[in-house]
Amino acid sequence: MANDSVEVLIEGGTATPGPPLGPAIGPFGLNMMKVVEEINNKSADFKGMKVPVKIIIDSVTKDFEIEIGTPPTTALIMDELKLEKGSQDPGLDKVSDLSVEQALKIARMKFDSLLSNDYKHAAKEVMGTCVSMGITVDGKDPREAQKAVDDGEYDNVLVG
Repeated sequence: MANDSVEVLIEGGTATPGPPLGPAIGPFGLNMMKVVEEINNKSADFKGMKVPVKIIIDSVTKDFEIEIGTPPTTALIMDELKLEKGSQDPGLDKVSDLSVEQALKIARMKFDSLLSNDYKHAAKEVMGTCVSMGITVDGKDPREAQKAVDDGEYDNVLVG
């Protein structure tokens, strides 16, 4: 079985037969509308964000499989907080505040691509990203929030 793969970056839920998708998969002779429809269904949760899409194609049977990656953690945080960009000077200038619940929500979205083996530690990874973005967590420096997680302050939110 000869497999080919194509990787493109597409805005979630809005794939079209035009560029960048059309020119990339056109030569393989796939049903373009089926591919577009499946990508849009699988990437609908990431509407408004660029997501990596991998299309694995069986060049003999013309069957295909779609794998949707997740956007970077920074993009998910900015989308959750409705921010255009992070702080220019994260040490001094704080641009927003992320709740522990929001950190957990982002951790759940990214869980498969994070290094953590549970949601509590995954949420701490998300909080760590906030340090370089000038974002506080629950009104605290993200490092203090991570320590509070270690001390069990947020177990009611993160465990269970």
